[in-house]
Amino acid sequence: MKKNKEKTPSSKDEPKGLSVSELVTLADSFGRMQNYPKVISLYVKWIEDNAAHALLHVILFNYGTVLTKVGDAEGACKAFERSIELNPDFAPAYINLGRLHEAAGAKAQAVESMKKALDRLSDVTGINISHKTMGLNQLGRIFADCNEDTTAESMLRQSLELDPSQHEVIQHYIAARQRLCEWPVIKRAERVSDKILIEGMSPLSMAIHADDPMMQLALNASYNVRDIGNPQGVLKEHWAAREAGKKGSVLRIGYLSSDLREHAIGFLMAEMFELHDRSKVEIYVYYCGAVRNDPMMERIKKTADRWVVVTGLSDREAAARIFDDGIQILVDVNGYTREGRTSLVALRPAPVIVNWLGYPGSMGSPYHHYIVADDWIVPPEHEIFFSEKVLRLPCYQPNDRKRKIDSAPVSRAQMGLPENETVFCCFNGTQKISSRVFALWMSILKRVPRSVLWLMGGTDEANLNLRAAAASHGVGADRLVFAAKLPNPKHLARYPLADLFLDTFPYGAHTTASDALWMGVPMLTLSGLSFASRVCGSLIRSAGLPEMVCASAEEYVGRAVALGKDREALASYREKLAASRDTCDLFNLPKLVSSLEGLFERMWADGVSGALPKPDLRNMELYLDLGSEPHEEPGELLTFEAYRREWRKRLSQRDAVRPVPPDPRFCATPFGQDD
Repeated sequence: MKKNKEKTPSSKDEPKGLSVSELVTLADSFGRMQNYPKVISLYVKWIEDNAAHALLHVILFNYGTVLTKVGDAEGACKAFERSIELNPDFAPAYINLGRLHEAAGAKAQAVESMKKALDRLSDVTGINISHKTMGLNQLGRIFADCNEDTTAESMLRQSLELDPSQHEVIQHYIAARQRLCEWPVIKRAERVSDKILIEGMSPLSMAIHADDPMMQLALNASYNVRDIGNPQGVLKEHWAAREAGKKGSVLRIGYLSSDLREHAIGFLMAEMFELHDRSKVEIYVYYCGAVRNDPMMERIKKTADRWVVVTGLSDREAAARIFDDGIQILVDVNGYTREGRTSLVALRPAPVIVNWLGYPGSMGSPYHHYIVADDWIVPPEHEIFFSEKVLRLPCYQPNDRKRKIDSAPVSRAQMGLPENETVFCCFNGTQKISSRVFALWMSILKRVPRSVLWLMGGTDEANLNLRAAAASHGVGADRLVFAAKLPNPKHLARYPLADLFLDTFPYGAHTTASDALWMGVPMLTLSGLSFASRVCGSLIRSAGLPEMVCASAEEYVGRAVALGKDREALASYREKLAASRDTCDLFNLPKLVSSLEGLFERMWADGVSGALPKPDLRNMELYLDLGSEPHEEPGELLTFEAYRREWRKRLSQRDAVRPVPPDPRFCATPFGQDD
């Protein structure tokens, strides 16, 4: 008797006699081997041989999915359209067709296709709920990309009510509410608690949401575990492959970024690449952003020793390229920002990995060894909020002293501003405007008659929300003036029309602060405890105006009101900024670059001697759990000691129920001791 042999992929397999399950199994086998031409030929032959099959629409859907994977968008569209013709109620085909329209830039067609999918999912079944959730998520993303945040927020909220466990959806939902200035940002739904929303938000949203550096570290560590995971095949044997690491040789530095173009990061770093000392370092740039060619990108390309585009490469391919290039120190300039490649960094393509500039805070990862800051942003006692070892520059942020500024005259009248009244401004994005800082701004406007607040315009919905919020504070909506987005040279040229820049809190101005100070506009900021809340204070201090960094809301409002009524004082600050611009630490780029190269030498020496720092991530789940529990928000900025006492109190209460393991942050001494 002959034994039945298990079917294996073979070029002799003929689709004609295959059942649907056999066809799918066979296609999956070839797919796992990435033999997509064979998968496609199988589907094509089966479709030809089974034109009247009851499940032809399913096979056409599978066929279209494979064509999408290999980049044949036109063929995939035809397959999905034919699937829909055969079964107009087959929602997955509408969803995938909508994705293709979205990718092609046909937003209206994408929305139409997604809506048709949702219309066909009225029955409450497990598969329908899954498909409806997917469709709502796709619509939410499309509307967000079209700057229609109100509709996007609604779609994402409905999706969360169907499935509250979707962390990625929570991230987009919270981000949409922040951009819209929908307060309170944490808005629970029937099946979505505050705790779920807080623990699910993105690292950037958390930095905007609360001046709570311990919670930020815990959330970032959780995000790293959940969203990045534990990649297989981590690159090893770094030191044996680094002959260039011998003492006295030139260090090979890699900068990984999606933003070295006409973007805030590109505007900061451009001149830096020109100033690196090639007798000390060799500069490789690994670009992982959208493929484009703009003047800023072209400028950086010319000044890097190597410019390598890794956008189209898989994480493993890109990591192998960095490894093979012999990079000794890899600087992650994205961190947890859009288009960042943390999953690439997780493969450890270089012996030393540094977090700098792109993300304002700790990565909470096991593979970032260092974070670069300065004395103001991270005082010694704040180092407990970082998994990385903190190294410091004279001033944390580089600046391009060759900024292009439009020379055409610009007037207040052109910008819709009053000619002779005080103009406060804030050109931070609307997502950074918290209800807390907005209330302070309204208090300032009420105490400085006829003054206006000049804001960077968001979407129409966000602008309307801000005007409504102003009215609720008793401030006329006409006292908010919204600036249209302009090319950077024109944007810089209009800065001097403002009298005083009022910073946001807890996520303050970064590149925007440097732009304002370069253009001679005095700034007022609140410095809290978190990295993002202290950057602007560092920049203002480095520009020579330490008295403009406030430690309390009362001081912030009082100083803004006093300056809003004192044009002479404002003029003196402008003169001081102009006089020190060429000598202050903020714009002393040669000093920063030289100091950074010194840090690189120190990092490499640590690595060669076996003294690389090991990120400490003990008790992160505990800190996340405690930080996301309901607790009374402080009405005032906390000092470090007050903040430490608050966390010790929470930990002590938990320790009484369940013992808390020691760690060097808030659990180094037994609870109950007066420390």
